[in-house]
Formats: sequence, C-alpha cells, structure tokens
Amino acid sequence: MLAISSSIKKLLVEDALRTFPDECCGFLLGIENDEQRTIKEIIVVNNAKDGDKRRRFEITPKDYLKAERYAEENNLALLGVYHSHPNHPSIPSEHDRVVAQLFFSYIIIAVRENEFVSLQSWRLNDDFQFEEEKVITPDLINQLQ
Repeated sequence: MLAISSSIKKLLVEDALRTFPDECCGFLLGIENDEQRTIKEIIVVNNAKDGDKRRRFEITPKDYLKAERYAEENNLALLGVYHSHPNHPSIPSEHDRVVAQLFFSYIIIAVRENEFVSLQSWRLNDDFQFEEEKVITPDLINQLQ
C-alpha cells in the first residue's frame, strides 16, 4: 500500500499538467514499514529524453545520484519514480515494465488534453510483471471521519 497526502498528490498532478503534452518525471521519497510506504517528498527532475518526450521519459544517472544522496541526508528512502502519461491511461507500458526496478513504486499520472484524469501506482512482482499498488490518501480519509 502506498500512502500519499493530498498535498503530495497535488504536486504530482501540477507537474504533469505543467509539462503537458510531454511526460513529466521525478522521484518519490519517504518511509516504509512492512505494510505501507508513505511518500513524504517528491523531487521533480527534468525529462532528459532526447527527441519526443510525449511518449517517453528518461532520468539521468546524475539525477538518480542526487536523489539518493538527498534521501540519505534527510533520513528518507528512495521509494520510486513517478511520471505522466499524456493522453494515455495511467497504466504502465511495456517500456515502463522493461526499465522498472523490483523495489520501486511507480506512480503514473494520466492527463488528457491538459486535464488530470487518474493516478495509479504499480510495482513489479517476482515475475517482473506490474501489479497495481493500492494508493491511499490518509489526510482525506481523516477529514471524512
């Protein structure tokens, strides 16, 4: 299960809308216990893909290194990556699956014609296939109670 606050969700959606029609990308940092990962911060990075950025994103090794250092210095774990799918569903592509890492959560934000559509998270299983990871927004749940 992946917990993201409404303020983190807002930042993710804003990045996806800001970069539309290109794909946005960045890192998910937080804490983890046996049952839940909690995203505490995101790091927005530049989509370094050469050419058409509407269907692919790329994160440089330098950006990965910076994110790992930042997480370590701030007592957080680098839990995953997020990116957007402009004018496509928030379902991972085969390319997303091939480049994914087992440990990471992958949030995909679907944006259609510059409007937010959906947000889903995915993780690779032991067979290297994506399975949807349940996303909760604890601060919204608490407001309803």
